[in-house]
Amino acid sequence: MKLTNKEFIKIVEKKYTFEKNPAVAVAVSGGPDSMSLLFLVDAFIKHKKGKLIALIVDHRIRENSKEEAKYISAYLDKNKINSQILNVNKDNVSKKSMNEARNNRYNLLTKFSIQNNILYLFVAHHKDDNLETFLNRKIAGSDFYGLKSMSEVSLYNKVCIIRPLLNFSKKTLLDYNKKNNLEYLNDPSNFNLDYTRPTIRHFLKKSKQKIIKEINKDFENILFYSPYFIQMIHEILLKNIVHVDTKRIVIGHDNINNLNEITSENIIRRIYQFLFYETNAPRSKKIRILISEMKKLNFNNFNIKGMIVKKNDDLLTFSRKSV
Repeated sequence: MKLTNKEFIKIVEKKYTFEKNPAVAVAVSGGPDSMSLLFLVDAFIKHKKGKLIALIVDHRIRENSKEEAKYISAYLDKNKINSQILNVNKDNVSKKSMNEARNNRYNLLTKFSIQNNILYLFVAHHKDDNLETFLNRKIAGSDFYGLKSMSEVSLYNKVCIIRPLLNFSKKTLLDYNKKNNLEYLNDPSNFNLDYTRPTIRHFLKKSKQKIIKEINKDFENILFYSPYFIQMIHEILLKNIVHVDTKRIVIGHDNINNLNEITSENIIRRIYQFLFYETNAPRSKKIRILISEMKKLNFNNFNIKGMIVKKNDDLLTFSRKSV
């Protein structure tokens, strides 16, 4: 599928709803994916007569990250695109892992967005990224919900994260960059096989087409059936709710304890997302610890990523704080 500014504008207007003259941000690493997204969104914003800012994160993991950020900012300035460099605090860089870098990046991006009244943050994940995420989570033993991988729209710290390129391949983005003479940088960590994702990427690159097709078919089945699974979870949750408001949800203790672990885990995930207004819920391992504790006769309360779970008689109260 070819990707042009005109086609992108049609897709975005069909899928998403924006206010008049929207203000948006684009996460820009300087790599080929984020550069193609930035120029596509720039065309869309000009069409909508809105405002755009490119957010460049100096993650401070590599020695030359500061120079890279400045180079990208200067390049964007030449192309009349407003940008801002966000610097990760040195105290937040200890493990130098991909997960730590991701958390630092999203926290900075969403904090800036909130402070500047920006509701939408565009991120350049594409079809190949989502397939890698699917394999990564499958290896880690994720359940049906986790295998759905990245969503086109999600919330992080109350900011709407939009990934409009999930149906486009890496090759399509590279073709767009070439056609539009866009400059970009290559991140050397993308080729470091000490990290899980580059290892998976290397595996996919070297695999036969038959294997790739089988993996794609498996992933497409997950995408097809996941809405029905999520609907089932919602229906079970709604059926068992005793009380709900913006600060707490109360459900029957026995009702959730009698469900299988996968169903209970996903119900707790939905409750957390509702109370904290974000897509990122606690990890499966932590939720399963909570489920195990809830089955004990002496269970009283539990704190999981800021959510308090209390037992009163035969009821469970989930709240953002003790109420």
